[in-house]
Amino acid sequence: MKGLTMKDLIFYHIFPLGAFVDDETEHGILEVKEWIPHIKGLGANSIYFSPVFESSSHGYDTKDYKVIDQRLGTNEDFKEVCDALHEEGIKVILDGVFNHVGREFWAFQDVLEKRQDSEYKDWFYINFDGNSNYGDGFWYEGWEGHFELVKLNLDNPAVRDHLLDAVGMWMDEFGIDGIRLDVAYMLNRTFMKNLVDFARDRNPE
Repeated sequence: MKGLTMKDLIFYHIFPLGAFVDDETEHGILEVKEWIPHIKGLGANSIYFSPVFESSSHGYDTKDYKVIDQRLGTNEDFKEVCDALHEEGIKVILDGVFNHVGREFWAFQDVLEKRQDSEYKDWFYINFDGNSNYGDGFWYEGWEGHFELVKLNLDNPAVRDHLLDAVGMWMDEFGIDGIRLDVAYMLNRTFMKNLVDFARDRNPE
């Protein structure tokens, strides 16, 4: 698969939280392995996974960038899936939801608890003189006015470092081959350059 460009990739798109979550299994993501013959039979050589990070509901409201959603299984389960896909020559592309997080994201929870005293208050766009639709006692920017999606301050070096550290983990431990950027039109250009430089330095492919 070395030397492949975007023009060579044929994507098979999976929305894991819709495909593999039910009341009968705790490791639904492992079902992807059973789909491999079908995916290859279609001629696809890449899988684009919609969000797999731990989230509160639909996947785009991230709680933790370093943990697979517990409704899908464990990090060990997903690594098993990635290894199986790579063995069959199928690249793995993850959905990078870096513009915003969910209200249950650990750093935002710290702000809800400690308010101005939180060391993470500058991770978001917050005005302590206002109020949110949730009655938090402070206003914050949400994605396109959706307050369940808390916009990250990508100008904050600590935020950028946290996100890049997570990307590095998924690259090193799971061997992911690429990232699709959610709402890329809203992402800070400096962050996007940092992300590209970071990824290419770690893996030129």
